[in-house]
Amino acid sequence: MRSRSNSGARLDYYQRIAHKLIMCHQDPVTGLFPASPENDHAWIRDNVYCVLSVWGLSMAYKKMADMDEDRAKTYELEQSCVKLMRGLLMAMMQQKDKVEKFKISQNPLDALHAKYSSTTGQSVVGDSEWGHLQIDAVSLYLLVLAQMTASGSDILLMKSLQIIFSLDEVSFIQNLVFYIESAYCIPDYGIWERGDKANHGLPELNASSIGMAKAALEAMNELDLFGARGGPSSIIHVLADEAQKCQAVLHSMLPRESSSKEIDSGLLSVISFPAFAVDDPQLIYQTRQTIVSKLQGRYGCKRFLRDGHRTPKEDPNRLYYEPWELRMFENIECEWPLFFCYLILDAFFMGQREAAEKYTDALESVILKGESGMKLVPELFAVPASKVAEEYRNPGSQERVALGHCPFLWAQSLYILGKLLQDGFLAVGELDPLNRRLCSEKKPDVVVQVVILAEDNEIREKLRQHDICVQTIAEVAPIEVQSARVLSHLYTYLGRNKKLGLSGRKSRDVGILSTSKLYSLHDRIFAFTPQLTDLTRFYIVSDNELMIDILKSEIYFLKSSWQNMLGRPLVVIGIKSMHLGTGQQVEQKSISGMNASNR
Repeated sequence: MRSRSNSGARLDYYQRIAHKLIMCHQDPVTGLFPASPENDHAWIRDNVYCVLSVWGLSMAYKKMADMDEDRAKTYELEQSCVKLMRGLLMAMMQQKDKVEKFKISQNPLDALHAKYSSTTGQSVVGDSEWGHLQIDAVSLYLLVLAQMTASGSDILLMKSLQIIFSLDEVSFIQNLVFYIESAYCIPDYGIWERGDKANHGLPELNASSIGMAKAALEAMNELDLFGARGGPSSIIHVLADEAQKCQAVLHSMLPRESSSKEIDSGLLSVISFPAFAVDDPQLIYQTRQTIVSKLQGRYGCKRFLRDGHRTPKEDPNRLYYEPWELRMFENIECEWPLFFCYLILDAFFMGQREAAEKYTDALESVILKGESGMKLVPELFAVPASKVAEEYRNPGSQERVALGHCPFLWAQSLYILGKLLQDGFLAVGELDPLNRRLCSEKKPDVVVQVVILAEDNEIREKLRQHDICVQTIAEVAPIEVQSARVLSHLYTYLGRNKKLGLSGRKSRDVGILSTSKLYSLHDRIFAFTPQLTDLTRFYIVSDNELMIDILKSEIYFLKSSWQNMLGRPLVVIGIKSMHLGTGQQVEQKSISGMNASNR
């Protein structure tokens, strides 16, 4: 057997750490990771983060697989990822009825469960016994599913991971997209599961959930879940307008997390790896600096200000706090090394190696040593009860003690990813095969194309009298021009599956982003007029001047919102007889439009 090179031996070291600290806990039947040896509950969010290091190791071995043993390790690591992702998929598919109900009700009691039994994949608590509505967790699953499916390079003979096996599973994933697409207006329990800061179980709009949903929607759009082996039936479709609504609300909230939380370290996952959901560099910088200045400490970052979790002042017999109690937690909030891991990864993605080394040193100083000298990342550090008074007087002066899980698998996984990047085993692009990290780069100016089409020859001749030369709708064949309501009807067929009892998309709204591109369906090419010109929905556009003003606003919106989409936007406007007729004709059309809308 050949001797290993220094780099190969170093990679083997990280593989042993991952195997001994993370992979050894993976259930052999379901593929899920339990919270601890004593607690078999498997959280969606924690499980996805746990497998990221396994995925990173598989890509590192794949690049340097010069020995059969390395290729075997690559395959083992890849299949561990597949088993975990499919384990979560099977657990969620058992609650497919909830997905169907939630698309209509958006009731927290109808939400997918946030955690399952790691041994059976079944639910472990009731619908009302936990804050299950955590849009960020489902979104994170979809985002990582998209990244894993898209990973791989033909040049390096690397194939993407095959996680989705059947069209039934494709239908379920499509419905998960519809499940999260309205995240911008759905209050949930957030990344820390308890809703508002006082832990009263009140859901609220959370920027971290909205940002993760936006990233998932963009990552899943036009993704073939079967990879190179797929076809039109295995492609996921997303309405770009829904992602844009998430972005608008997200930008309006940052750097704030929610109505009760001024700032939250969980936003690091939104402005940087893995979501990269913010495309405004100044807003990214502002959010990061706010987190560092207000939440960073010697042992990590606080989750948010006045966080009472695991502090000596917290009453362990009560889940919720009274509003006046929150002040007791000020300056003694627990610090989480997990966020040093996020900051390390963030620095590597920004190309700031000095900052990465600074945070690495900070993390190494608080890491604990386990068996065989393995470095363990603890869950959090708390102020001892005997030192609370002094910590109140002089914040940050007292030594803290490690509490919670050690290692904390979520943090341990991100720590391994950071070491793989630091030692050059991975490049940032390999952890982000969809290039989401580039969304904040400056883009070329967008040119909005507007096409005017006449309804018939009579209208074309009237326009020609005013030196306006246009084609009729019939003359642009083979492109077929239809109204927006036809597109909305077509979208309702996506994800329909009788076997699973899934009905597809419920909302009938389609925005200007969705109608500003061409579609191919069964060898036919379609263009759609904007929803604002549809008299059956918006009869007020019978007022020509009003319609023109609205159209100007929509074109400006297109120009500013098309940055991350391919090609140029194409707005098709159909000129009808009512637009060129008498006032009486306009009035009659308006009335008929109102009647149609009422029907």
